[in-house]
Amino acid sequence: MTDKPKSGPKTSATPSAPAPVPPAPAKARSTSKTPLFAASHAARYQRQDLIKDLEERVPGRRLLCFVGGREAEIDRDDTAGFVDLLYHIHPGDHVDLMLHTIGGDIDAAEKLIKLVQAKVGENGTIRAIVPDFAKSAGTLMALGANTIVMSDSSELGAIDPQFYLKDGQGNDICHSVLRYLDAYRQHAEALRANPEDPVAQLMFDKFDPNLVRKFEGIRDRASTLAEDLLKRRGKPYSTIAGNLMDIARWKSHNQMISAQDAVEIGLDVDVMSSEDDIWRLYWELYCHLSLAIKAKQKVFESAFVSLVL
Repeated sequence: MTDKPKSGPKTSATPSAPAPVPPAPAKARSTSKTPLFAASHAARYQRQDLIKDLEERVPGRRLLCFVGGREAEIDRDDTAGFVDLLYHIHPGDHVDLMLHTIGGDIDAAEKLIKLVQAKVGENGTIRAIVPDFAKSAGTLMALGANTIVMSDSSELGAIDPQFYLKDGQGNDICHSVLRYLDAYRQHAEALRANPEDPVAQLMFDKFDPNLVRKFEGIRDRASTLAEDLLKRRGKPYSTIAGNLMDIARWKSHNQMISAQDAVEIGLDVDVMSSEDDIWRLYWELYCHLSLAIKAKQKVFESAFVSLVL
C-alpha cells in the first residue's frame, strides 16, 4: 500500500478583496450641555463660577447664598431651599451664608439658621455675609452666625416685631409691637398718676387687653430667640438683644443699623472695606443674584445648587 500525496491548499486565480476599514470612533463632545441649554442658563453658570472663584480666594469656606426680592418674606417654604443648600455641607465645614432679606416669620427664621448650625456642628463656623441688608427676622438669622461680614453698603435692622391688624375698612395695617406696648404703658402710667384724667382714660380705653397680652408674647418671643442665638456664641446676649429692640434709638423699623452701629452694640462684625477685592466679588455676586429674581422670589444658590422659588 502506498500513501497518497496530501493535497495542498486550494488556490484561486482571482485575488481576495481587501478587508473593509472600520469607521473612525466618534469624537467625544467637549461639553455635556447642548449649546441652547448652556445659553439659556448662562447667567446661572456665571453666578456659580463667581461662587467657585470666591471659595478659592477664601480657602476652607463654603459659600451659600439666600437672596430674597423686595417683597419676599422669610417663611416656612424656605426650608426646602435650605435643605438643598446644605446637601453638600458636612459636620466641621466652615460656611459663609450670603444673606439678603426684608425679614418675615420669626419661627421660620429660627428654623433656617438652626438648620445651618446643626449641619456644621460644634466644630464648624458660620459667617453671615450681608452685602445690602438683612432686616428684622433676617437680623435674627445673622445673630446665629459666629461673625457678621459687613461693609459700607451693609445694614441690619431692629428686631421690633411687626403685626398686621384690620382697620375699620378691612385694610391690613402694620403695627409695631413694641411701639404699641410702649404707648399702652405710657397711657396706663398717666391714668395711674391721675385717675380723673379724661384724655388718659379715653386713650387707655382704645387698647384691647387680649391684643396687649398677644403683643407681649410676640415681644418676649423675639427677645428670647435673640438671646438664645447670642448665648450660643458667647455674646453678652441680654445687652445686645436690648439694644436691638431699643425703639428710642431706632426710630423706625427700617432704620439702618450700620456696620459701625453693630460693632458698638457688641456684635462680632468683620468690617471690610468697599475697595477690598473680596468684598467687590461679594457685591458682584449679590448684584447677579438680585437681578435673577422678581420682587416676590428668592434664590438659593451655591457651587452645587441653584433654585429660584
